[in-house]
Amino acid sequence: MKRPAPASDRKAPIRKQRNILFAKFPPDQVPAASDFLGRIEQLEVEQREQERAVGVAYDLHQHSLQELEGTLEDQGYHLDNTLMSKMMRALIYYVEETQLHNLDAPERLLKRSQSEAYTHAWERHPHGDHDDTPPEWREYK
Repeated sequence: MKRPAPASDRKAPIRKQRNILFAKFPPDQVPAASDFLGRIEQLEVEQREQERAVGVAYDLHQHSLQELEGTLEDQGYHLDNTLMSKMMRALIYYVEETQLHNLDAPERLLKRSQSEAYTHAWERHPHGDHDDTPPEWREYK
């Protein structure tokens, strides 16, 4: 469940707080799921029985909502499958995946250095608008 990350490469933690919503049936899933999730390292769990939810807080470098919900489903728990829940779940999965992807991406060059590189390349490129006319013929007298 954990992502391997060398301690030297670790950046500031990205803390996430989410609610995992459960279906109405079977009943009493929230306490059991809360106990199950409470045994996972580096995961804070809060039971919210009235909302049929378990609140979780985690560092994105260590866990993701998709991973946690997948683990619950593998254990036989039934998550809320209303259209709104599915849409929110898909959005959160996408956002977390994009954040993790962007953390691995190399830093972009500064805009100034990029424009200088293009300028130098353009100066060396043979242009189609090169005028072979001598300068004295191009001036109007």
